[in-house]
Amino acid sequence: MDPVIVVGAGPVGLTLALALARQEVPTVVLDEGPGKDEPRLARTVVLREDTAALLERLTGQPLAAAGMRWAGWRSMRRKQVMREITFDDARSAPLHIAQHVVTGALRTALAGERLVRIAADSRLDTVEQEPSGVTAHTRGPRGTWWRGSYLVGCDGPRSTVRKLSDIRFPGRTAVERHAVAALRTELPRPGEALLHRMPPWRTSGPPAGEITARPLPDGVWRLDWLLPPGKDLVTPELLVTRIRETLAGWNDGTTPPYELLDTGVHTVHHRLARRWRSGRVLLAGDAAHLLGTLGTQGLDEGLRDADNLAWKLARVWHHGPHEALLDSYQTERRAAVAARLRAADQVLPLLRGGGGLRAYVPGTARGHDALLSDGHLGRGPLGEPGTYADSPLAARHLEAEVPVDTPVGAPVSDVRVTAEDGSFVQLRERLGRGALLVVLIAPGTGVWERKHWMTAGVMPRLAAAVTALPHPAELLVAEEYPGAAAHTVLLVRPDGHLVTALGGVRPADLYAAAEAALGGPAKAEATAGTEATAGSGAG
Repeated sequence: MDPVIVVGAGPVGLTLALALARQEVPTVVLDEGPGKDEPRLARTVVLREDTAALLERLTGQPLAAAGMRWAGWRSMRRKQVMREITFDDARSAPLHIAQHVVTGALRTALAGERLVRIAADSRLDTVEQEPSGVTAHTRGPRGTWWRGSYLVGCDGPRSTVRKLSDIRFPGRTAVERHAVAALRTELPRPGEALLHRMPPWRTSGPPAGEITARPLPDGVWRLDWLLPPGKDLVTPELLVTRIRETLAGWNDGTTPPYELLDTGVHTVHHRLARRWRSGRVLLAGDAAHLLGTLGTQGLDEGLRDADNLAWKLARVWHHGPHEALLDSYQTERRAAVAARLRAADQVLPLLRGGGGLRAYVPGTARGHDALLSDGHLGRGPLGEPGTYADSPLAARHLEAEVPVDTPVGAPVSDVRVTAEDGSFVQLRERLGRGALLVVLIAPGTGVWERKHWMTAGVMPRLAAAVTALPHPAELLVAEEYPGAAAHTVLLVRPDGHLVTALGGVRPADLYAAAEAALGGPAKAEATAGTEATAGSGAG
């Protein structure tokens, strides 16, 4: 079967190619650029716990060593501290890292990957679909035709794939603008991120209404100043003035020595593609959505796109077309991103506007700071990962289903489990291999060797039920799981979202849930459905 064509060699495209390779699916990555990334310390990303774990699992590199996990978070309004958070567990702290470091780690991992070919200096200009595959043409030193089974556009906000597929991309332009500076200096609280609203000093020109400081390794900080509405030019002189006044404001009036390393202007757009799939062509990352205000990070969602799509494409590539499974990618991911965009669009006027009803709401300032902090920290409606509770892949009407602290469709907690070889690992380490995970909650098993309890109690019956599932599955055992009673059985998708929790070993319910999670039985008219979808117009 032909490889999957990935258009775009940014973090999302490279992550998707690597995730597919881990599931034995060959890919061709069409890279418009020269095959390397320019170091830019003013272009950084904040990764939440799940997306940082995804990248570390795929690359085999401890990205935390190349970035900075925040020691804490502090939000201020004028001179008052509104909120302080300390991250006692480093794994739960957001990871702040330069984007070129992320792409570099992915490129290094892909360099030794036999199933991935990266074609540099290859600019897409044509995509043609047939029922059996996709043909793409690229410009470059030599015009080349590429043949693929599917094509995924990870080619950014100005996506050529999206335009060639005639998919609309409505939304709002320039929702916010931020002046950005990366500099090496000393701030009063090393390693602690800061959001400072309405600082008590005034800069030259418009007042600085909001400043964010995020630490990087080696004493480097990224500072963002929210700019007033409009298109005023951010001059070097204005930026240097803001740097000096901000540093002096945070250091009792004295500007500490600093080294300016990089600058930029970050413009936030809110857009959402009408469709994320057109037959054998799909969209992911910035090609499908743009968001990034109130602390939300577009790359986080782009990586979740890749994680969601990879296992579904892998199953289709190995076992044949399955329309329901591929359609679920758009249904799940578009709904999750749309919810965050709606939340940001509803909250933004309250946070950025002046006067009106907000002036009469008690506790408004503290409530607004809580909303902003949640966005920056990956919590609440503005920041936490989306759930797929309404997914077409959700299991329905299971008699043995029981509640646990993780809602159905949400990412599972990263508990310690015993793997089939008897080793103790974190649950997230077993994700991304294309297999379903079946986790038995069995208190006390951690003190015994696996050989002693694999043939005792409910294990033989559960092992037989796992073997009979309609897709390869790995049986794991955990001593505990939040909200789960002993002998609870969890079924987890390859991307780490909970399918169901069952009270005991119920082979029929476990099979039904697994079949639902895979999109149900593939229909004979799948090819016809693909052909019809490929010819549809923009939604």
